[in-house]
Amino acid sequence: MLPQCERARSLSGRPEGPYRAVESADALVTQDFEGVDTLDKLFVHAVKRFGQASCLGTREVLSEEEEKQPNGKIFKKLVLGDYSWMTYEEVNQAVESFGSGLAALGQQPCNTIAIFCETRAEWMITAQACFRRNFPLVTLYATLGEDAVVYGLDQCGATHLITSTELLRTKLKNVLSAVSGLQHVVYAGSDEVCRADYPQSLAMHSIQEVMELGTKPENLSKEYKRPTASDLAVVMYTSGSTGKPKGVKMQHSNLIAGMAGQCQRIPGLGSQDTYIAYLPLAHVLELTAEISCVSHGCRLGYSSPHTLTDQSSKIKSGGKGDCSVLKPTPHAAVPEIMDRICKNVNGKLREMSVIQRTLFKVGYNYKLQKVSQGADSPVCNKLFFKRVNLLLGGCVRLMLSGGAPLSASTQRFMNVCFCPVAVGYGLTETCGAGTISEFSDYSTGRVGAPLICSEIKLRDWPEGGYTSQDKPHPRGEILIGGPNVAMGYYGSEGEEENDNFWVDEAGQRWFCTGDVGEVHPDGCLQIVDRKKDLVKLQAGEYVSLGKIEAALKNSPLIDNICVYASRLYINYILCVCVCVCGTVGKLERFEVPQKIRLSSEAWTPETGLVTDAFKLKRKELKNHYIKDIERLYGAK
Repeated sequence: MLPQCERARSLSGRPEGPYRAVESADALVTQDFEGVDTLDKLFVHAVKRFGQASCLGTREVLSEEEEKQPNGKIFKKLVLGDYSWMTYEEVNQAVESFGSGLAALGQQPCNTIAIFCETRAEWMITAQACFRRNFPLVTLYATLGEDAVVYGLDQCGATHLITSTELLRTKLKNVLSAVSGLQHVVYAGSDEVCRADYPQSLAMHSIQEVMELGTKPENLSKEYKRPTASDLAVVMYTSGSTGKPKGVKMQHSNLIAGMAGQCQRIPGLGSQDTYIAYLPLAHVLELTAEISCVSHGCRLGYSSPHTLTDQSSKIKSGGKGDCSVLKPTPHAAVPEIMDRICKNVNGKLREMSVIQRTLFKVGYNYKLQKVSQGADSPVCNKLFFKRVNLLLGGCVRLMLSGGAPLSASTQRFMNVCFCPVAVGYGLTETCGAGTISEFSDYSTGRVGAPLICSEIKLRDWPEGGYTSQDKPHPRGEILIGGPNVAMGYYGSEGEEENDNFWVDEAGQRWFCTGDVGEVHPDGCLQIVDRKKDLVKLQAGEYVSLGKIEAALKNSPLIDNICVYASRLYINYILCVCVCVCGTVGKLERFEVPQKIRLSSEAWTPETGLVTDAFKLKRKELKNHYIKDIERLYGAK
C-alpha cells in the first residue's frame, strides 16, 4: 500500500520540478549539528559526547586451517575469537598519533594522500587523521585492476600510500615501480613485509611504526591548521562500468551536507546501535554510513563478505560468522548481498519437509498482507522468522539498500523475513545522497523522496520517450542539486562541467545522473531506466537492457545476467547468464533474449566483471565473452 501523505513537492508547481522534501521546502539543510561543518569537527563532536563508549571493533583471528570440501577441494578457513574494541577516546588518540606520524614523514596539508586497502579499523583511523590534518584522501577500490591503480595513483600525484600487507603481496607487488612520485608506503596488518621485494626508492613503514613516530614529543607538539568547510576532503575514484576510473572531488561541506540528509531519514540512530562494516570503504555508501554511525555514537564492528555469516566462505564448519557474534542492529547492503541472503534462505526451505514449507508459506503470506497494510505480525516473527533472523545475528531492526536497483521480490522477502528495508538512491558525485525511502513505506520499486539536503529535477529526453508530460506520472532524466553535489572530477577541471556538473543562477551546484526517473503524486521517485542502457533495434523499438536484466534476474535459476545488443546486428538481443531462466514474465516479445550463453563462472568484483557494488561492467563483460557474442550473432 502506497503512503498517501505528501513527502515532497514541486517548488515551481510544474511536473518537472524541482522537487524538495516537505521538511526542507524553504531551504536545503547543510549540517546535522550546528557549527559542525567539517569532518574533523564531526568526529571531535562525537568524541566529546561518547568518549568512553566502544567505537571501532576488530575480531581476533585465532588460527587458519585447511578444510576439505565434499568435492575434494581444499579451502582455507578461519577460526575467529571475539571482537576487541577501541573507545572513542582511544580512536581519537590513534588518529592524533597517526596524523602526526604522517606529517613527520613529510605529508603536507592540501597535498593528496592515497589509500588502497580493505575495509578495516585502520582505514577509518587513516581517514580521520587525514580529515584532521587537511590531507585530501584519495580512495581506490581494493578490487581495482592493476592498470586502474597505477592510473589513479599517477593522476592524483600522491607521495604517500596507505595499504595492507595482503594487497602489498598481491595487487601492488608488480605495479609500485610503475607509479611515479610515490615515496612512502604505509601498511596495515600483522604479516611480515619483505622490503627487498619492493623498489628501493620507496620507504616502507607499518602503521604502528608511523604511530610511534607520531607520539614523539617533537612531532606531537607541532601545531597544524585544521581544514575549512570548502577544503577538499576526499577524491573518490569510482570503479565505473566503463572506461578509466574517475576521481570525484568532495569538499568537507559536500559530505557533511550529504550525511545530514541521510541521517534525517534513518530513525533512532544512536549509541544503542551496533553497525557491521563490511562493504568497501572506498565506496561512498559505506564511507558515509560509517562516518554517520560514528557521529551518532554507534559501535562499528569490522567484517568482510567472506566472514559475514555462519555460512560465509572463510568460516570454519560449526564456527560463528561475524553477524552471529556482533548482532548488528542497522545493516547496509547492496542488492546483490540481499539477493544472496534470499537464495540462502530459500535453499534452507527446500531442505525442509513439505509440512514445514507449507507452514512457512502460510506465515509468509499472512505477514506479507500485514506488511502491505503498514503493520507487523509479532506472532509470525516468533513462530516462522526467528531462525531466519539469526542469519544476520537476530537483532537487525532496519536495513538500507543502495548502490544498485533492488528487485521487488527481494525487497518484499527482506521486509517479511527480517525487518523494514529502506532503498536509497545517490551517486558518488552526490556524496551518496539523493533520496531514501521511508522505512514505513512498504511499496516496492521506489527510492523515496529527496533528502533534506537535495532537490531533484526531471529533464525531458524525447528520444528515449520520457517527458514531464507523461501520464500517469512525469518522467525524465534525473538531475540532483544541493550542497551535497561534489566539485567535479579530479584532473578534468572544466572539461565535463557542462555535461555533468554545473552551477545555476542561484549559485547551487547540480549533477546530471544519466538515470531516468518518474515522480509519484506523493513526491517519491522511481528509477525507470538509464540512458546508457537504452538501445534501438532495427525495427525501431527501444529496449532497456537494465529493465530486461532486472526482470530475468527474478528467476531463482539465475544468479546473474548481462543482456547485450550489438550495434551491427541489432534485430534481436542476446544475454550471457550465470545459470538459466526457464520462463520470462512481463516482457514484450522483442525484449526476450533470442539467444543465451550459459556461464558457470560467478561474476564478482575480483573477476573484474562487476563493480564493488556488483553493477555490471558492460565493456569488460563484452570483451570477456566477445567470441561467444560473435558466435551467437553469427559473425564469421
